[in-house]
Amino acid sequence: MVAVKPAKAKRYGCETPRIFTPPLRELTPETSLGFEVIEFAALLGVTLLPWQKWLLIHALELNLDGTYRFRTVLLLVARQNGKSLVMQVLTLWRMVVDAARLVIGTAQNLDVSEEQWAEAVELLRDSEFGPLVAKVETGSGRKMMKLVTRERYKVAAASRKGGRGKSAELVLMDELREHTNWEAWAAVTFTTMARANAQIWAASNAGDPASIVLRYLRNQAHAALGNPDNIQDLGEITVPEEWLDEEYDDEEFSDALGIFEWSALPECSVWDRNGWQQANPSLGYGYVTERAIAAAARTPDRVFRTEVLCQWLDTVLAGIFPDGAWELAKDPASRRASPDYMFCIDVQPGNTGWAHIAVAALQKDGLLHVELAESRGGTAWIVPWFKRLVNKDGMKEGMLGVTLQANGAPVSALLTDLEAIEGLNVIPWGGSDLSRGMGMFWNLVRGVTEDEAGQDIELADREPLFRHRGDPLLTLAAQMAVTKPAGDGAWLVDRMKSPVDVAPLIAVMGAAWAYVAKKPEPVKRSKYEDGDLLTY
Repeated sequence: MVAVKPAKAKRYGCETPRIFTPPLRELTPETSLGFEVIEFAALLGVTLLPWQKWLLIHALELNLDGTYRFRTVLLLVARQNGKSLVMQVLTLWRMVVDAARLVIGTAQNLDVSEEQWAEAVELLRDSEFGPLVAKVETGSGRKMMKLVTRERYKVAAASRKGGRGKSAELVLMDELREHTNWEAWAAVTFTTMARANAQIWAASNAGDPASIVLRYLRNQAHAALGNPDNIQDLGEITVPEEWLDEEYDDEEFSDALGIFEWSALPECSVWDRNGWQQANPSLGYGYVTERAIAAAARTPDRVFRTEVLCQWLDTVLAGIFPDGAWELAKDPASRRASPDYMFCIDVQPGNTGWAHIAVAALQKDGLLHVELAESRGGTAWIVPWFKRLVNKDGMKEGMLGVTLQANGAPVSALLTDLEAIEGLNVIPWGGSDLSRGMGMFWNLVRGVTEDEAGQDIELADREPLFRHRGDPLLTLAAQMAVTKPAGDGAWLVDRMKSPVDVAPLIAVMGAAWAYVAKKPEPVKRSKYEDGDLLTY
């Protein structure tokens, strides 16, 4: 007789998130509009999963005056669990039932937000509410749906200009982990300031050290809950001072921020089935299967934990520098003290890569100070940026010039245009100077002087010979950069094989090299030049 193995009990994802902002009172149809949205979803022909219903009920909790309790809803859940569907249903309900005049959808990749918009349009058209659709624009970069009652759903780019000038009642921000600065957040979410009953829904899986906006929101929410995951950088991430207002008062902002985080416990094994359930609430319902997760668990640990377990990995990697050296060089109070300074530009590979301008100068104590002066998408802004620093008399006082890789790099295409700016000192960075400059900066991190370079030196008691402010973009690049050989024992930072954008690090390296190696020598004047004494 052949023994038959008993069938395994089917696992389902957790309906309730591991971490969430608790309601202020019992949630009923009188205290949460989530129940209305669930009924509306059925009219659309959408069957919501238990966790999606739970989320809508809790996220749409009402204050006593009938306004939404949460101005900002932060949704954290592993990939492919159906968060986009929830936001599509919410969008259509707010337009059709709640009469929200404007909904703005955005994601770091415009294609993602346009795809979600298109699915929402199709969902509404195929339902009994289809006749409400008055107009649909599908032009490139101009996606918009308008109802006969004048409510609109538009797609905006996740940039400093996206959404500006509009006043929205619902803002959807997907892939928030990709926001490495506050520009897009300010441009899009501040459109809700004039609307008393507006909401911002920010959705993502777990982020990394460069996820500035997502880290700030999550840290604020975790702090309000007593720091359940023992986050070490609570309070260290701040919004730009020029954007501080009532919306960003710490106490008021935390009260209006709701977090709903489906994630595995920080220290759980990748094979912990309970962790799978905690991070994947759609497990067992047809979206995500145990078999698919088991297959994904054999991918690199960092990828699986971020994408499937929705876990944050903020540990410092070894990178190309000695352990702990980069952190030892961090000084948030570091400032340029010397009157002179040098710039360097570098650009991330790819058509939509980011460009970074770094600056190097001396601190009061004589150590080298480096920082990112500007970081933006694309390169069209760079030449105008430098033109503003040059007038008829030459470069702005103290400015020594700008360097950039002369050949073989994305930034090299800017060299000719920069050299055409009259009065700007452009220093091409190429040949052996490339590896020499990167090696020089590596020694600064190690705490090794130029005379000591190349020697076998005990680094245990060495301190870095430069300072940085801890910029997350720069730190992430320093932690994760990889190198490639450049002949004769030399090396270069590898833009293509590094897992993150390392252009910030290369820009800092170039600025430091040019400041030290290419800084003009001061002109020495003879004491006889100012008098009438003639010498022979």
